[in-house]
Parts: sequence; structure tokens; C-alpha cells
Amino acid sequence: MIRTIGLAIAFSPTAERMLAEAAHLSRQFHARLVLIHIGDHGPREEQLLQSLLDSRGLSKGSVTIRWDKGKPVRAILNACDQEKVDLLIAGALKKENLLHYYLGTIARHIMRRAQCSVLLLTQPSLEPEGFKNIVVDAEDRPYVRQSISLACQFGKKDNHTWIHVVRELKMYGLAMSAADQCSEDEYENMRHGLIKDEIEKVERLLQKTPHEDLKMNIKVVAGKSGFELAQFAKRKDADLLVVGAPPRRFKFLDRIFTHDLEYVFADLPCNLLIVHPGKETDNA
Repeated sequence: MIRTIGLAIAFSPTAERMLAEAAHLSRQFHARLVLIHIGDHGPREEQLLQSLLDSRGLSKGSVTIRWDKGKPVRAILNACDQEKVDLLIAGALKKENLLHYYLGTIARHIMRRAQCSVLLLTQPSLEPEGFKNIVVDAEDRPYVRQSISLACQFGKKDNHTWIHVVRELKMYGLAMSAADQCSEDEYENMRHGLIKDEIEKVERLLQKTPHEDLKMNIKVVAGKSGFELAQFAKRKDADLLVVGAPPRRFKFLDRIFTHDLEYVFADLPCNLLIVHPGKETDNA
């Protein structure tokens, strides 16, 4: 459930568009909207914020406004904890002289430490239209069930939304069959069997998630899952990619070899929703 939405707002050229997106989602989810500004607070900042609110038809009484100081990551996360934010909205950064978007240092720290879900917007709009082409990661990661559920919640806000649920084909199974010197037909049968197994795993996940009236597509990809996930999102021209929050501490091998989700974070194919259901789910 998304009851409270937080927006990390700065007085930047994208501020009005970010506010438009946050206000749109707060109306859709009937959620309280909290604006979090880290930095100076004086008459000038008050006037700038009032102008932003006026531009979107919002009053100060309709939102919660926090003026905080300190190190940005810690201050934003503290505000989210105190306001019990379920979804934090922030902007993704554009690589200099390129059209690619990526997670900056602050966004990466927020993503790894936030006790709530985080929505990173690459190209916020003054006239938000929702998400019509959503790709969701269904790998065996923490919060996979919650990721699918939240993707469907976003999708239900529009009757024309496609939800593409992506699962990785476990290549080691095929490698083992090839090592046994099986025939070409046996190899193909093995591959089709593995694909069927992965599809059935996704179908079992979907049985636990209400998804009526949504157009669903199950896709099994082969290769490094994070890389293939990002490539699939690009091919589908997705406007939202949904993944479960990565582990707080990477395993030893993840420190040596690139963690698969880093392919997504390094070069965002579209808007990114990182799902973290909160402390209650962690404790459970």
C-alpha cells in the first residue's frame, strides 16, 4: 500500500515537472504528499516553493513541507523515516553530453539505504500520463512478489497498460546437458523444458497477485539477467522498469564481478522503480 509519497525537491529546472509527477501519483493512490527540501530555508526559498505549488494548483495545506539541513542522503532518509514515506520520488541524472541516464552518487546511496520504495524519473513531464508499458524483474531476489504486485498496482491506474514479467533462463542447466553430449533434439527439448519451468514459476507468482484487466506478457531471457533486463526494457520502449531493492551488502563475488543490477543502474533504460516494502516486511 502506498499511503505516503515523498518528493526530494530542489529548485532546479526540473522542479515543476517533478512536482507534477508527484502530485499526479498522490492523486492516483490517494496518498499524502510530503515535499522534502534539503538546504537553505528563507524568504527566497519560501517564495520559490509557493510559485511551484501555485503552478500545479496546490496549496500549502494540501501537502506536508519539510525544510531540512545536513548531508543530503541522511537528511532525506531521516525525513522519509519520520514521515513514514512508502514511496520516495527523485530525479535521475543525465550523463554529460549523452542521452543516457544513470544513478548519481546521492541516488545510489538513497537506493541502497532507503527503507521504502524509490521511484527515479528520467524525464518527468508537466502533463503526466501514467505508465503504459511496464517491465518487471521476476528473478529470485528479495521482494520479487512485492515488485510484481506494485507493478500491477501502477498498471491498474490505466486500462491500456502492458505488464512484461521477465525471468532469466538458467544457462547452467543447458551447459550441463551439452556437457553430457546430448543430441541436438535432446538439447532443444531440454531448453524448451527449462523455459517452461521458468514460465510456470512466474505463473505461480502471478496467482498470488491480482492482475485482472491487465495485459500480461511473460518473457524468459538468456544471459546476464540485469543486462538482458535493461536491453529488453529498451526493446519494448518501456516507460517504467520495476526491480526489487538490491542487498544492502553485496556478496564477495559481487564485489569482484559486476552485480547484475548494476547494468541497469549504470545506464537507465527508462524510469526506474526500486521496490522496498519497508521495515515491517524486513522484520517478517
